[in-house]
Amino acid sequence: MSGRFSDLPDLSIRRPTLIVVMNLMIVIAGLSALFGVEVRELPDVDRPVVMVRAFFDGASPETMDAEVTSVIEGAVARVSGVTTINSASEENNARVRAEFGPGVDLDIAANDVREAVARITRRLPEGVEDVTVVKADTDASPVIRLALVSETLPQETLTRLAEDDVTAELSAIPGVATVQLFGSQEPVLRIVVEPMRLAAFGLSIDDVARALRSTDLDVPVGSFKSDNQLLLVRADASIWRPAEIEALELKPNVPLGSVARAYYGPAEAESYSLLNGRKVVGLGIIRRAQSNTIAISDGVDKAVEKLNRRLDGARVVKISDDATFIRGSVREVHRRPRGLRGDLCLHGIAAGDADPRRRHPGRAGRHHRGDLAARILDQYPDPARPRAGDRHDRRRCGRGDR
Repeated sequence: MSGRFSDLPDLSIRRPTLIVVMNLMIVIAGLSALFGVEVRELPDVDRPVVMVRAFFDGASPETMDAEVTSVIEGAVARVSGVTTINSASEENNARVRAEFGPGVDLDIAANDVREAVARITRRLPEGVEDVTVVKADTDASPVIRLALVSETLPQETLTRLAEDDVTAELSAIPGVATVQLFGSQEPVLRIVVEPMRLAAFGLSIDDVARALRSTDLDVPVGSFKSDNQLLLVRADASIWRPAEIEALELKPNVPLGSVARAYYGPAEAESYSLLNGRKVVGLGIIRRAQSNTIAISDGVDKAVEKLNRRLDGARVVKISDDATFIRGSVREVHRRPRGLRGDLCLHGIAAGDADPRRRHPGRAGRHHRGDLAARILDQYPDPARPRAGDRHDRRRCGRGDR
């Protein structure tokens, strides 16, 4: 093996063109890797974790654990490769987290879990819906977090502003997959029933619910076809205004407004986003796969500046940005000119030694090595020192690195 390595200098002397071509191939491969690498903070490594979620409106944590969580746990435990199962039962929802071994293909494991959960769906109570199976994804976490802040607008107005204006502007940035909202409260229709008046008319809460279920009538009823066109006909009898809701009759001459009051109000908050102790609407920007986080951050900065000029009574504030750390890492790479200059000097001296004139040591060989290193240094100047044009600095660089 040592004999093979000792033949490399002789090969460099006998085949200088081959050595130059090999070095050019290495440089081209390095440049291709440099410009093709994905710009992100952490490596693209998916954890072997699969999550199963189920929702059951009105169920207590005890009911979720006994009738939903335990059934799903039994199905997931039969999947091969599972090492750990953790579950959590809360009001209206349940979560089962399955962790697999490091050698398991996550896509195959997620499909096996979906098949196992699909087989036990019939055993779940009636009313359980939205049973979803998702796998862990490093790209699913926000790379940039923003907040929509206002001192005068209520939370439901901020939510509508974030959905209609801010989200649309941010989603148009190249590389952005989606924009998540946190702490939003959408307006919902609320009906407050007065039990005493309801009992005075001899009605129950079931009568109110039956009248409300009959209001949403938006169904297809057929089509109208002529020689030139085809029209689809729908019957739209939906009622959504509070005055129309209160005008519904529970029984003859007894409208809903006699026993209840209808109005629009904010939905019950499932999460809160606070900034300096004040409620805000949080926005998380999810990047697309193979996208540039730094380019996304630059686009977000421009969009935030444009939004702040357009919004009235609200402003968008940046909370965190993963591109800050990525920029620091890239900056550290660019701050190594001295190491690059030293390596290039060594390569220049080695190329000078490979010249046939090295066989006859003398002044010509030494000047050739120094001039070659100097030509390389002219292409990569040291930013920490003014560019030197005298031969004294050039010869000192070549000799010192030799």
